[in-house]
Amino acid sequence: MGPAGAAGSGRARYLVFFQYWGTGFNGVAAVRGAQCAVGVQNYLEEAAERLNSVEPVKLTISSRTDAGVHALSNAAHLDVQRRAGQPPFSPEVVAQVLNRNLKHRGIRILQAFRVPGDFHARHSATSRTYLYRLVTGCPWPDGLPVFERNLCWALRADCLDVAAMQEAAGHLLGTHDFSAFQSAGSPAASSVRTLRRVSVSPGSASPFVLPQESRQLRFWSLEFESQSFLYRQVRRMTAVLVAVGLGALTPTQVKLILESQDPLGKHQARVAPARGLFLKSVLYGGLRDLGQGLWPNHGL
Repeated sequence: MGPAGAAGSGRARYLVFFQYWGTGFNGVAAVRGAQCAVGVQNYLEEAAERLNSVEPVKLTISSRTDAGVHALSNAAHLDVQRRAGQPPFSPEVVAQVLNRNLKHRGIRILQAFRVPGDFHARHSATSRTYLYRLVTGCPWPDGLPVFERNLCWALRADCLDVAAMQEAAGHLLGTHDFSAFQSAGSPAASSVRTLRRVSVSPGSASPFVLPQESRQLRFWSLEFESQSFLYRQVRRMTAVLVAVGLGALTPTQVKLILESQDPLGKHQARVAPARGLFLKSVLYGGLRDLGQGLWPNHGL
């Protein structure tokens, strides 16, 4: 396909940003066939049928997320071919049609943009940021407010050694072979990645916590930024950093785990629950204006 399509042509490529509550989905990717499980993409493509494209609309997802993982802002591109003589839809119309016809209330289109015909939502991304939410001081799994369940990892510990977690996180920064934090089944040809930023900090107080609970429950945020990640890399790194926070590992041991390149070790084989993970943002070099205003202070 050409860079942008001829003027007046009815074929156009769009980049859409969307969010979803991952609980109940079999991940973001479409599930094909007669299976009961469904992905977010299934609902998006069903809604896209109402664009009446000459050719069926298929979405190319920027960042695949597992079952139970949420997204504040994921992205995908799609092509819409209108009938002869009909001009391309405006991005605003594309977003409105998709939102109006989505049959699952756990998904929302944030914004749509017209992009060149050779733009690729996955390969053109220059940065992805994931957020992981933790809560301490929860004596039993059902001790969380119902509005926070499936949105964070509840730890029974009363506190975390955040300073040790930050020191351990420093060993993960930079370009490394992250084989030790890669789950089996990854399609990546190389396990070398560059972790540009990792942070461990107190999270915002939840508005859903009752006053009498606020003295006990504390929320924490872990953020990871890279151009791309290996399969379950973020959840494995989170599990190791939590082990440091709980005193089961030292920061130096995290460095040794990374250098071992062994994904089957006792600690690095653990995977943090999907429910606490959010894809926070996807950025595109040269197209940084695309998401301005969607998530203030979130990099979009």
